[in-house]
Amino acid sequence: MTHSTLVRTARFSALLCSLALACTASLSRAAEIPVKSGERVAFMGDSITQGGFGNPGGYVRLVMLGLEANGVKAGVVPAGVSGHKSNQMLARLETDVLSKKAQWMTLSCGVNDVWHGANGVPLEAYKSNINAILDKCQQAGVKVMILTSTMIGETPGDNNTKLVVYNDFLRAAAKERHLLLADLNADMQQAVAARAAATGAKPGWLLTMDGVHMNPVGDEMMAAGVLKAFGLDDSQMQKAREAWATLRSVTTVNISVSLSMQQFQQLSLIAGKQGKSVGALLGPELNKELDAVIKNAAAK
Repeated sequence: MTHSTLVRTARFSALLCSLALACTASLSRAAEIPVKSGERVAFMGDSITQGGFGNPGGYVRLVMLGLEANGVKAGVVPAGVSGHKSNQMLARLETDVLSKKAQWMTLSCGVNDVWHGANGVPLEAYKSNINAILDKCQQAGVKVMILTSTMIGETPGDNNTKLVVYNDFLRAAAKERHLLLADLNADMQQAVAARAAATGAKPGWLLTMDGVHMNPVGDEMMAAGVLKAFGLDDSQMQKAREAWATLRSVTTVNISVSLSMQQFQQLSLIAGKQGKSVGALLGPELNKELDAVIKNAAAK
């Protein structure tokens, strides 16, 4: 082999090594998250968003926890109000979001516009309201992520049929304006179908408490959709899910407890001395037994 051939071979080997190192570095590098530490994220929405912040395990809280698990310590601006529609969100945009100097805003709007029927907001008026919200945010330098509206009932029906064109508009608006989009309606439909197939349970309360407002599974579905829309990759989502795994959410489970009169009187006396109701006294004690109940039930 000539000297020149040896040189060319050495150069080729070095090039291959450089390419291999570059590929390895690219594969190991975590996806860049557009939200930065110190920025504020506003969550504009209705009762689903209000509960998403008010509940310790709500989707708003999970989004922020997922960001923090990946090194982004951002501030949160809760802006969900129960029952609100697009016209009301437009009316309070300045006071609830723009005046709070948020750098980001997620927009969850459409459920009540459709669900409220005659008292809702027709499609053309809805489009006008949403466009006005997006225009004002753009003028104020607030970056928006649009969330498609989640299902109104976990099964097909008139409201979900009416909701289709509202969500089609949101998808088109996000594409036209180059905004981030979390297609939560599509995610929810897929999650309901998958959970029904896996468990054999009928849709109705698989992701929600009442067909509309999320249970803990639904909150995780929404939070995952938002975080993925923020660009989190699989490894970053795994970090988020690990942070969620042991988080205790406030979830109401209606159960009946069979008590004798003597037991109730004893519990009432103990609770009264502590300034509590019998339910408030029993709740923490029942929570302590949950793991044992789950273990025993799984073993059967």
